[in-house]
Amino acid sequence: MSKYEESAKPSEPFLLSLLHQLQDLRRSILAFLLSLPTSLFALFLLLLLAYNGFSVFYIHLPFPAKPPPVPANFLPENTAGELMKNGFSSSSKVTSLVMYAMKEEDPAVILKTHLPLLRKTHSSITPITESSVSKQRGVRKYKRKLKSVPSKARSSSFPAMIAEFFAGNSTISCKFRFFMTWISSKSFGDRELLAMESLFKSHPNACLVIVSSSMNSKTGSQFLKPLLDKGFRVMAIDPDFDYVFKNTYAEAWFDRLRKGNVNPGEVSLGQNLSNLLRLGLLYKFGGIYVDTDVIVLKSFSKLRNVIGAQTINLDTGNWSRLNNAVLIFDKNHPLLYKFIQEFALTFDGNKWGHNGPYLVSRVVSRLSGRPGFNFTVLPPSAFYPVDWSKIRSLFRAPRDKLHSKWLLKKLRHIQSQSFAVHLWNRQSKMLEVEKGSIINQIMLDCCIFCNASISRL
Repeated sequence: MSKYEESAKPSEPFLLSLLHQLQDLRRSILAFLLSLPTSLFALFLLLLLAYNGFSVFYIHLPFPAKPPPVPANFLPENTAGELMKNGFSSSSKVTSLVMYAMKEEDPAVILKTHLPLLRKTHSSITPITESSVSKQRGVRKYKRKLKSVPSKARSSSFPAMIAEFFAGNSTISCKFRFFMTWISSKSFGDRELLAMESLFKSHPNACLVIVSSSMNSKTGSQFLKPLLDKGFRVMAIDPDFDYVFKNTYAEAWFDRLRKGNVNPGEVSLGQNLSNLLRLGLLYKFGGIYVDTDVIVLKSFSKLRNVIGAQTINLDTGNWSRLNNAVLIFDKNHPLLYKFIQEFALTFDGNKWGHNGPYLVSRVVSRLSGRPGFNFTVLPPSAFYPVDWSKIRSLFRAPRDKLHSKWLLKKLRHIQSQSFAVHLWNRQSKMLEVEKGSIINQIMLDCCIFCNASISRL
């Protein structure tokens, strides 16, 4: 063998080493392949546990919910009359609107990403929000208002007591029948006392019935005692809503209110009940109703079936708004019946004046010119010589000579043209009666216990 052949032949140790390396590589590959399914199984278990955790905690994705569709047939400008013209009744409109409101309150759909590995629990936690707290307060306020409404009918002595009181006796007769209502937990004050004094000074033979639970009490009796001691006929009696509203539209309305099916609204329920009660009292008994902040200046003997205008249209001279602070009507007058009907059918406890001055204005405007309603609308000077927006001017003393002349002229006009003055208690109750003012002079003219009532109003 030559030297060349010996050098070309690979050495035995090198071949053995290469063989071992190949075997090791084969074993590594085999081991990797054998271990691969175990890793996948572990990965699957890990994903399974992760999804299980998602189903337990319900991760919510903040995807926007699709807004509910707006029905094309709900037109807010449609009135009940238009719906009737188109073949829909007013009741169907109300039902549709209620259904739509419920749809609006449905919670928005929120997408959830989870696997249903565990059954979803039915318990939930309602978040406390400002709106929910406000709603709860509104419910509590609603219930407090309804507590003032008697749940049971009163005894039948109410009409008998009033009839006996108005009948008088052999020495004293009731030439004028006056009513006042006072739906409040408080008793009368100085302003109400002056109103009664002015009433009896201009109507010595009048009988005054104050329909009020708070005045039909020990405190109320003490308040009225000075007038009774003077020989004036005045009595306080608890309101009997069931009797007064019986056989009128107010009967069903009041029953729904008592059952909680009427929302009393934000306006004082006592004020709205007074608006209705005065109508019912005059409808059942007839007579004169005056607010407790009305100062009577002269006799109403020549007035019958009248209501006063609060404002007039300066261009046309026609009235633009009436008021219900003074009402003089016969028993069972048809206009009173229409007033009561309007109250029951259109009651809204969230609009001030809607069930009072605006109500009588609406009804009279519709009945204008129709036969069968015999009544007179008196000009603002009769009962409302000063509008509520200018009532402050009556409480002010003269500032100078020119102002003094204006006040004297205004006082003379009121004394000659007005039967009464409405003080607009809501706007004037905090005003001070200044010496030399118009109200100061009216108080001196109308008071009976002048030392008591002239001090403040």
